[in-house]
Amino acid sequence: MTTDTHYPHLMEPLDLGFTTLKNRVMMGSMHVGLEDRPWHFGEMAEYFAERARGGVGLMVTGGFSPNRAGDLLPFGSKLISGWQVPLHKKVTSAVHEAGSKILLQVLHAGRYGYTPLNVAPSAIKAPISPFKPKELSSKGIYKTIDDYVRCAKLAQKAGYDGIEIMGSEGYFICQMLNARTNHRTDEWGGTYEKRMRFALEVARQTREAVGPNFIIMFRLSMLDLVEGGSTIEEVIELAQALEQSGVTLLNTGIGWHEARVPTIVTSVPRAAFVDVTAKVKAAVKIPVVASNRINMPDTGEEVISSGAADMISMARPFLADPQWVNKAAAGHADEINTCIACNQACLDHAFENKRASCLVNPRAGHETKLLYTPVLNARKVAVIGAGPAGLACATIAAQRGHNVTLFEANSEIGGQFNYASKIPGKEEFRETIRYYLKQIEIHNVDLKLNTKVSSDELKAMGFDDIVIASGVAPRIPNMPGVDHEKVVTYQEVLSKGLKLGNKVAIMGAGGIGFDMCEYLTHEGHSITLDKEAWMKEWGVDSTNEIRGGLKPAEIEPSPRKVYMLQRKSTHFGKGLNKTSGWVHRAVVKMKKVETIGGVSYDKVDDAGLHITVTTGKQGQEVKETRVLDVDHVVLCAGQVSVNQLHQELGKEQNSPFKLHLVGGAEFAGELDAKRAIRLASELAAAL
Repeated sequence: MTTDTHYPHLMEPLDLGFTTLKNRVMMGSMHVGLEDRPWHFGEMAEYFAERARGGVGLMVTGGFSPNRAGDLLPFGSKLISGWQVPLHKKVTSAVHEAGSKILLQVLHAGRYGYTPLNVAPSAIKAPISPFKPKELSSKGIYKTIDDYVRCAKLAQKAGYDGIEIMGSEGYFICQMLNARTNHRTDEWGGTYEKRMRFALEVARQTREAVGPNFIIMFRLSMLDLVEGGSTIEEVIELAQALEQSGVTLLNTGIGWHEARVPTIVTSVPRAAFVDVTAKVKAAVKIPVVASNRINMPDTGEEVISSGAADMISMARPFLADPQWVNKAAAGHADEINTCIACNQACLDHAFENKRASCLVNPRAGHETKLLYTPVLNARKVAVIGAGPAGLACATIAAQRGHNVTLFEANSEIGGQFNYASKIPGKEEFRETIRYYLKQIEIHNVDLKLNTKVSSDELKAMGFDDIVIASGVAPRIPNMPGVDHEKVVTYQEVLSKGLKLGNKVAIMGAGGIGFDMCEYLTHEGHSITLDKEAWMKEWGVDSTNEIRGGLKPAEIEPSPRKVYMLQRKSTHFGKGLNKTSGWVHRAVVKMKKVETIGGVSYDKVDDAGLHITVTTGKQGQEVKETRVLDVDHVVLCAGQVSVNQLHQELGKEQNSPFKLHLVGGAEFAGELDAKRAIRLASELAAAL
């Protein structure tokens, strides 16, 4: 890669003195589930090598603990013995052969460990772990420092270009640094000088052990977003002391895992926290890396050219597109498969102990198994429906060399993603539609919009394969008055931009119901596109002058009264995704949406929505009838598959074509783009 005119700051080499990074783009650390078992290291080597071939200048592994007490999970990833070195050499050799550099992240979980053996500065249980930690003795702290050093020396022996010391996100080093989790009165607690001593000793002793020509990056928590967290003065004091201790690079960490402020979900503005990084950069001479919600080259270029940081770090965007850097350098940013920060296949999988992947790129984490190999004999393929499943199947099949015709009944591609992109905070979904439009162009997919093709027409066209990906339609409940003018579906609201009244009831509390709450409780511009408005609504002091970076929230009131109803009596949003569901539930609470469970829907008439609410334990239920005086009722009560074509074509005896069914057309359930794109991609790979 050479610096060119497309993103000159982003593509400029970074001289670290003893070594040079070929550009300013780093693939940040993320646990993908390949680190924990020796037999997965070959797959992990190819996972990193594919991104190295994609042009990234520096990469960081998922976290490896320096000892057993620091495990995130029982028998989790750690680097503690020489017998592990050959395993890691598979990774480092593959990366170096592909022309990149890689660091091993050293991560001690502290009280965040999901194991009964976890330890912490003080015996204070974390809200996100079921186990209360044991307080580490002073002797144990000295031993832990030795373990960090041992881990670094083993990483050096394994061929890593350096290490990243994980000092953010609320893990052990954060726990040592902050008075909220460090109640010690010995030489490791009390004053900030004593609390930061552990981090400095780890950095200093590691530098002494590995020598001058080894990268030591420290991921510094620059904005804790928890009560009692650090102030910007303390962050800068630590940053300057780390510089003196021999650290090569400072990486940005934002928020502890227990923080109640979103930091990486799709509703967070791009580069939302770069201002605090800029403050640290101005106070030190070593390079500083910006992170969090940077997913496209123009954003990264702006961060570096503005002087806010020397590098950018992205993790999930390299799951979405391993070729991100090469595409940016070539001026082909419109070809990037953009990370939409949904978290559904990456972080959700990681927290469920599954292998991480990517909703928009199912190959991520499966590089050795899901292969899009060129075909020797091209087939004539019809794909019906240009929603996420149809788009994935059509473009991958065409990429492999098949002759693909894509039929779409509407005037634009995207399907359910078109609706999602109109929800405030989900604007990133437009990037996926843009990506597929470009792929259709590059791979010569014959796109036929406004075309509702019949089974007879398909049979007459002589296709070898017909893929039905015609999606879903809203389920219309069997309820008196469902055809009343007050009743509309979520698709009608979003596709037609309907103006709803001042009082609205939402029937259904799944993902679509929560999306409609977001849509109806916000008016005007999306705060995701207005960083200052977002900071106010979530109560974030981006200057970090207030301890922990938290201040009273300034919530813009909802422009209308909204009710969200569900038949179940369970907690609302129970089925939402693990790492983002809490954000949606928080917004519903912030906007004072009235949630009513245990509902049966009686009828809709001019008076409004008539319901019966059942409360109480089984056998002691109490029923109450209510009339919600609403102007509109929005149906978000599930979907039904649209697969009539499949039924018609399936009746064909001795048909000359193979018939396939994918996406919502196969399974309507709760909308699941992750499943739809993955199965469609696997089908396209097998054609």
